[in-house]
Amino acid sequence: MRLLFAKSTLLVATILAIGSFILLGYWFVPMTPADTVLIEFENGTSLSQVAQRLEQQGVVRSATALKLLARIRNQSSDIHAGKYRFVEAADPAEILARLVSGDVEQASLTIPEGFNLLQISERVDKQNFGDGKRFLELCSDPQLISSFGISAPTLEGYLFPETYRFTPGIDEKELIRMMVWQLFDRIDKELLSDAEKLGLDRHQLLTLASIIEKETGQAEEMPVISSVFHNRLKRKIPLQTDPTVIYGIKDFDGNLTRKHLSTATPYNTYLIRGLPPGPIASPGLAALQAAARPIKTKFLYFVSRGDGHHVFSSTLTEHNQAVRRYQLKRRD
Repeated sequence: MRLLFAKSTLLVATILAIGSFILLGYWFVPMTPADTVLIEFENGTSLSQVAQRLEQQGVVRSATALKLLARIRNQSSDIHAGKYRFVEAADPAEILARLVSGDVEQASLTIPEGFNLLQISERVDKQNFGDGKRFLELCSDPQLISSFGISAPTLEGYLFPETYRFTPGIDEKELIRMMVWQLFDRIDKELLSDAEKLGLDRHQLLTLASIIEKETGQAEEMPVISSVFHNRLKRKIPLQTDPTVIYGIKDFDGNLTRKHLSTATPYNTYLIRGLPPGPIASPGLAALQAAARPIKTKFLYFVSRGDGHHVFSSTLTEHNQAVRRYQLKRRD
């Protein structure tokens, strides 16, 4: 009788072991969601809650399998909060790896070269990455500005134009920090050293680069335009660049007049000599490099051809001829 009982017990144990093995194997088979699944986990969400939601959404076959694996690997408290996207087939080990590494869904914000602070704040607001008014106020906050080691009334020119990817939910201040530190990464020691050899500190480099950025969208022309401005600065000739005048006009309506050109503002480079007090927009890397590394020319003037490119001249006579050919003809 005892022998029969022992054999029966062994048989039951074996069946249970085989069944458990098969069940565990099934739990760990990769699973493909029926459709794209987006799940957001808040800070403080427990492993059990995470696993249960993933099972309910068809991302894993078993919440128990995911929890078991996390405990075996001692990763139960390593789950990162955020929004996750699940599309392809994955087993619990792959799902856990994503949760632990924080492979969350990221937002994307593109700031084009040549945008000023107002335009950047409007884009932040329009794409729901923050309050535009709050963003603009922070860009004039003395405490925040000084925390970057910047001596300027605003962060105009210091927000690097780039496509930024980040976890949704970051605030306006964090966005600004991201953009300023990106600029500092791009202005390396070598670039700053080249600018200093030309008599430009970091703020002046940004100022000149922002003017170059607004004058042309053609990267290959930027070092030539830079040479014109450097030549004028050396000779103490006013830069006479329209973008700075426009920047100094409150509520500019798009029509630059003779009155505007003759009205004194800190940014009217037809009336002042040298650089204006600060940047007028956010320059890209090509403009920064051009400002610090102009090519050698004798050019003092340039005029738009109307096709995105410019004609450069060394004398006023040549320049006036180019103006008549390209500007006056186009107006007629």
